[in-house]
Amino acid sequence: MAVWIQAQQLQGDALHQMQSLYGQHFPIEVRHYLAQWIEGQLWDSVELENPQEELKAKRLLDSLVQELQKKAEHQVGEDGFLLKIKLGHYASQLKSTYDRCPLELVRCIKHILHTEKRLVQEATNVSSGGGGTLDSLSQRHQQINQAFEELRVAMQETENELRKLQHNQEYFIIQYQENLHIQAQLNNLSAVPAEERAQRETSLQAKRATLETWLTREANTMQKYRLDLAEKHQQSLVQLRKQQTLILDEELIQWKRRQQLAGNGGPSEGGLDVLQSWCEKLADLIWQNRQQIQRAKHLTQQLPLPGPIEELLTKLNADITDIISALVTSTFIIEKQPPQVKAVIVSEQQAKALLKNESTRNDSSGEILNNNCVMEYHRTTGTLSAHFRNMSLKRIKRSDRRGAESVTEEKFTVLFESQFSVGGNELVFHVKTLSLPVVVIVHGSQDNNATATVLWDNAFAEPGRVPFIVPDKVLWPQLCEALDMKYKAEMHSARGLSDDNLVFLAQKAFSSASVNPDDYRNMTMSWSQFNRESLPGRNFTFWQWFDGVMELMKKHLKPHWNDGAIMGFLNKQQAQDMLMSKPNGTFLLRFSDSEIGGITIAWRLVWNLMPYTTKDFTIRSLADRISDLNHLLYLYPDRPKDEVFSKYYTPPLSKAVGGYVKPQIKQVVPEFTTPNSETSTVNPTYMDQSPSPSVAHPNNFGIFPQINDPMMDADGEFDLEDTMDVARHVEELLRRPMANQWDSQPS
Repeated sequence: MAVWIQAQQLQGDALHQMQSLYGQHFPIEVRHYLAQWIEGQLWDSVELENPQEELKAKRLLDSLVQELQKKAEHQVGEDGFLLKIKLGHYASQLKSTYDRCPLELVRCIKHILHTEKRLVQEATNVSSGGGGTLDSLSQRHQQINQAFEELRVAMQETENELRKLQHNQEYFIIQYQENLHIQAQLNNLSAVPAEERAQRETSLQAKRATLETWLTREANTMQKYRLDLAEKHQQSLVQLRKQQTLILDEELIQWKRRQQLAGNGGPSEGGLDVLQSWCEKLADLIWQNRQQIQRAKHLTQQLPLPGPIEELLTKLNADITDIISALVTSTFIIEKQPPQVKAVIVSEQQAKALLKNESTRNDSSGEILNNNCVMEYHRTTGTLSAHFRNMSLKRIKRSDRRGAESVTEEKFTVLFESQFSVGGNELVFHVKTLSLPVVVIVHGSQDNNATATVLWDNAFAEPGRVPFIVPDKVLWPQLCEALDMKYKAEMHSARGLSDDNLVFLAQKAFSSASVNPDDYRNMTMSWSQFNRESLPGRNFTFWQWFDGVMELMKKHLKPHWNDGAIMGFLNKQQAQDMLMSKPNGTFLLRFSDSEIGGITIAWRLVWNLMPYTTKDFTIRSLADRISDLNHLLYLYPDRPKDEVFSKYYTPPLSKAVGGYVKPQIKQVVPEFTTPNSETSTVNPTYMDQSPSPSVAHPNNFGIFPQINDPMMDADGEFDLEDTMDVARHVEELLRRPMANQWDSQPS
């Protein structure tokens, strides 16, 4: 309940924001009395957009109701009696409200907890440092909130001025009508006797003169009031426009940029709660300003006075309407980007035309099924959202590609459109927004190249760029940052790419031998070098090699990477140099240079097994393979292998049951079994008695014959395909009934 304890210490606007989270949909008393239980539940584990999660949400609802009832039952005493009734009522109320839509309860509580944490964090940032300099984010947020307070005060002042003007105008009209009444009395004096007429005429004319003087003075005063009020509205409009620019052109753009980087594995872009709150305040203030301007215009029409005021108010009304339109169209955004396709898919050229306001109403680059969805209102968060759950792309129309561009470099985007009105159909808006660029593929073999296109765009696109322009080359440190971000995201690990790893990648990318990181700081890498041109002597690109490493690691070896067991990013010569000073049986794991998505074991004296791939690890895990090879003793530099890998070993198989022995696969290198190996041969050949074919050691081991093993390639690497054929043959034999030994058992 740590968050709730801190939330109760909030003050001012933060406290007001926290209190506004609660109501009949979720009473604040429930949050208070069940604080520890609420904060202990895994609300984030429930996927709100997955209908299959409804059962999990229902269990959370039932548990919440039970906890409330339990809390109510334990209340005693006079005060406890009232609380018992209240908590019991809340339990029934929540059950009734959310029983048919339990996911809405989860949505509500997630929103509450997220907002509370944000408010507490902001308050902590403000208070930390004893009034010292705030971080830039907190400063910006404080400036925005301060500007809202100034606008609110200004709006209240103009509201008061408008009411005063309306009151004065009403009184002016009454006096004006009185003047007309006096004029009518003067016109009717002809029917009055002469003596009485002279006396009354003098009185009426004096009264009229006084009244007309007042009306003239008051008309000038009202005209000045109107101009002053219009000037204040103009000042508010300038402030509103400035505030809107700050929120939409800076904060929202930065949120979208964070969202784009999150697509490469960067930190979460954060929720839209803060932006939503600002936009709601902005919309409320703009709408109030517009209504005040319209009321002022109505007063002007009721009592026309000479001067430029009507033209000025017409201009103000047009300007404030433009601001509303910009706010509505700019805040129609996509909070969660689609994996590939939703709604109308358009090409890069069509996206450019859209941003230029050129007509593309009937243009699309494909056909999407089930692309219409009714927006739903979520009362707990005050948001409208649409979820396209059955969307599918039926066909795609590709454009003519430029030069060497492939289909996996062609970018599309998803266009979302909606139309709605505000102010009782007074203003009708047609809003649209574009998703981040997507690449349409038709086969899994295109996935890695399409991922490269998306990664490059997410990493290096400039805010506000023309769709979908990205630089053709970037500095190497920029690419390193993108690769590190992506790698950590795929590994779900804080352990990313070290400086040594990045030097190795630079050597690979630029065919360089330099080990100095500074040599690469000012070097640039082009898109062609990244994923068009094959690496020297290879049939794959730099990205394809790196992506293969990530695929292998995240599917099979993630725990070993997070344990620090895999060095990975080093070449064969580096591995040999590192191992030569270590005792025999020391080994390390490095990524294959020659095969995409391969990892190999190098050991002292230095042999390199043919690389393992995903295919191999679906048969037997890395840890089990290392366990099988008894000549592997220490993980570099000196860690006993069982200390590192034993927790991942597969438990031993049980004994034969019913006359059958369960088959078992083990990693075997036939020419290098050790004395204690269960698979040792009559004449075992020990690993430490044979020189490595990949390293020359003249005269050191000359007394032993060189082994010419057909299972090794020219680089001294074992071909595991042959060893696996042996394993499969053994497995097949083991599946057969042991007839000679188990004649008494049924076959």
